[in-house]
Amino acid sequence: MTDIRLKGKTAIVTGGRRGIGRAIALALAGAGADVIIADIVADDGKLEEVAAEIRKMRRQCLTLKVDISSWSNVEQMARRSIEVFGRIDILVNCAGVWIPGETLLECPEEHWDRVIDTNLKGTYLCCRAVGKLMSEQAGGNIINLSSQVGLNPGTGAGAYSISKAGIIMLTRQLALELAGKKIRVNALAPGIVKTDFNLDIWKNPAAERQISMGVPLGRLAVPEDVARAALFLASEDSGYITGATIPVDGGWQVSMSPLRQ
Repeated sequence: MTDIRLKGKTAIVTGGRRGIGRAIALALAGAGADVIIADIVADDGKLEEVAAEIRKMRRQCLTLKVDISSWSNVEQMARRSIEVFGRIDILVNCAGVWIPGETLLECPEEHWDRVIDTNLKGTYLCCRAVGKLMSEQAGGNIINLSSQVGLNPGTGAGAYSISKAGIIMLTRQLALELAGKKIRVNALAPGIVKTDFNLDIWKNPAAERQISMGVPLGRLAVPEDVARAALFLASEDSGYITGATIPVDGGWQVSMSPLRQ
């Protein structure tokens, strides 16, 4: 992740303060891109820590506090990015929320609204705002973060699985609509990744071992696994791929096959 395939490119990464978003922001910078990192939390120092790491790579970095469920926030993010860098080549929609342990029948309306508004609506708003700018510059690359539970239902995933399934169709629809503008749109569908986002799932070593037994590659993902896949989609190595959803799950989808012995 230290080549220069993205030299001269500018990328926005939402949810870039920690976890998968942080790893993706660092991977893009390592490949030569200048990066805007946006997050709804901006007062705990983590955004600036990521920015400092990016600047050590001699790349430019802009940090922004953004609530992606708000159109005015998203529009301002896009406008500010253009003011500072002149163009946006890559958008990675990584920001999201999860309220674990709820079935759909147990999910209160306010939880449904929070998850759908952030994950699905927020991804759409970012695609809309930045996609318009990419259309004007006749080119761009959008990478959305779905999930393995966007492809298959998961116990206790509730509204989260619905939001992530919606992101897959959003990706496909946008890929069709924007192909004529030379904008590629793809999605990644990670399995369980060892981040603070799902710490309760893997913080117990025994529980982690048990969960890993259901993954053909025998371990849970780390953020860098997803970042490497995002780097591939952001580069011209994937120049003929659009509308795709790529699982990054250690073979979890394979393990769901009824033919697996």
